[in-house]
Amino acid sequence: MKRLFCVFALFFASLTAFAAHYNGFKVSVYTRAYEVEKMKDLHWLDSTWTIISNQVKVDKIYLETHRDLLIVPDATLEQAKKYFRDKGVEVGGGITYTINESNSFETFCYSNPEHRKIVQEIAEHTAKHFDDFILDDFFFTSCKSDIEIKAKGNKSWTQYRTELMTEAGINLVIKPAKKVNPKVKVIIKYPNWYDHFQGLGFDLNNGPQIFDGVWSGTETRDPSSDQHLQNYLSYNIIRYFDNLRPGHNYGGWVDSGGSNMGMDRYAEQLWLTFFAKAPEIALFAYNQLIGVALRPEVHRTPWQGQGAGFDYDEMVKPVNLNGQTVTPTTLARVAGYTFETINKFIYKLGKPIGIKSYKPYHSLGDDFLQNYLGMIGLPIDMYSQFPTDQKVILLTEQAKYDPDIIAKIKGQLTKGNDIVITSSLLAAIPEKIADIAELRASKKALVNDFGIAGKTGKDILIPQVQYQTNDAWELVSAGRPLTKGVSGYPMALRAPYSKGNLYVITIPEDFGNLYDLPTGVLNVFRQILSKDLELRIDAPAKVGLFLYDNGTFIVESFLDEPVTIQIHAQGGIERITDLLSGAVIAKQPEPTGAGMYFRRFRPDDKNNVFRVTLMPHSYRVFTK
Repeated sequence: MKRLFCVFALFFASLTAFAAHYNGFKVSVYTRAYEVEKMKDLHWLDSTWTIISNQVKVDKIYLETHRDLLIVPDATLEQAKKYFRDKGVEVGGGITYTINESNSFETFCYSNPEHRKIVQEIAEHTAKHFDDFILDDFFFTSCKSDIEIKAKGNKSWTQYRTELMTEAGINLVIKPAKKVNPKVKVIIKYPNWYDHFQGLGFDLNNGPQIFDGVWSGTETRDPSSDQHLQNYLSYNIIRYFDNLRPGHNYGGWVDSGGSNMGMDRYAEQLWLTFFAKAPEIALFAYNQLIGVALRPEVHRTPWQGQGAGFDYDEMVKPVNLNGQTVTPTTLARVAGYTFETINKFIYKLGKPIGIKSYKPYHSLGDDFLQNYLGMIGLPIDMYSQFPTDQKVILLTEQAKYDPDIIAKIKGQLTKGNDIVITSSLLAAIPEKIADIAELRASKKALVNDFGIAGKTGKDILIPQVQYQTNDAWELVSAGRPLTKGVSGYPMALRAPYSKGNLYVITIPEDFGNLYDLPTGVLNVFRQILSKDLELRIDAPAKVGLFLYDNGTFIVESFLDEPVTIQIHAQGGIERITDLLSGAVIAKQPEPTGAGMYFRRFRPDDKNNVFRVTLMPHSYRVFTK
């Protein structure tokens, strides 16, 4: 009996050894080959792991076997695996297929026989040691060697590279890895620049299907840096990749980029990843978690002390995670503190829902626009299949890649539903749109006055959306000036067709000017696009809304100062409750003035209004 008890005890210990430290999500650390190679020195390994594990709870570590032609030896990999497993940490593998990352991320040339041999050998080497491994960011090709130019022939670079990388994924990585280790899961991590994937060979049509799963790059860093990615992408990309193959998006991935703006920016990327209900997050990378030291003169932002979502002063207080009290010293504690904060409510959120936006595979146009729209309070949910179950669908210029797009638009309208298109899509296919409404968008205008919807302090360049009088109707207009001026141009236009409406929303030539539009203009966009949703917000730009199917929701301010906003909810919602404080917020009186004026095109838009205040760079979590 005693022996049987011991067997059961060992069995249950094995089940709990890798139990997640948090409610509803896991935390992992990705380790570059450079640091894995150093793990041959157990003293270095133990001392550096102590720095990390004393500041953040980690469920899993990914040990990279190759980067920049550095291949980590078998003995080092096995020693590191044993060390982490003895610590109760799960272990997976990783590969970065770069030749020289410092040389503009120099990739392999996948039509070069010598390169193909190396790529396959790396996959086989990795599969020997791990039952799952991730291909980091760079399983694409930017190679334009003479071999590749000849192999390309008359194909476009997009066609050639997507076909080549799909073939390479199957024949050089997946099949060889599974031959060595039939249990291995090969997972591809897609980076954050999804609108441009196809040009370098990432194939979102086939890739999520041929690999065992995907990871999502949720690093948005500093929007003013090279990629100009908006904060909202850290949420939106998880949802987009979830919809490519539901159940196979294994997590989000964040690095220290953007921490130069203050640690709020780093923490925000982490919580936005989990607002999208990612099951796991990978902290990139081991070297950053031990090497990025906390510097209050850089990392403590001016709005600290005002109730921000990330509290720097609380974060730097001594912490006890492993039986000893330590004072935070590095980036690792920022992650740990953030996870402890969101651990109080993430598990209570349902499945994210939002405004369905159609993006055909391998499409360009209005690049990354949905993330700007998310930053003006439109909860976005991107799909690569045309939705057929919505009252309203958003189409950006990307929809021009679908040769049947007009038939699909008509199908939506004849059912009595709506389509909202951007001015860029109108400009791209005016002849096709003309079969529904004869509209044009070929000229530009400078505007700063939006009439009853408000004014802006700067001139904004917009497309002039032109239409046939009495065939379409302006819902909100702009001029320079509009009030007592001589010219005006639609910011939102309605063109009835069959039993539905085609709407055009005018997008500034510089997407960043969306943040300069008056709240009144943004509210019209929100009213038009929110017919499938129970909630919308009345707020300035840079306030986001995150909705879930169980009645929970989050509002987040990306602003540097406090802001009071209104939440508009369907009439049956009489109160909302703050999930963290328990405070109950009662409805306010009906809106008047401009709020009533804009109801004229949404007579069904009768709702209850709730007023809440958000501190700088903070969020509030509610249930209805």
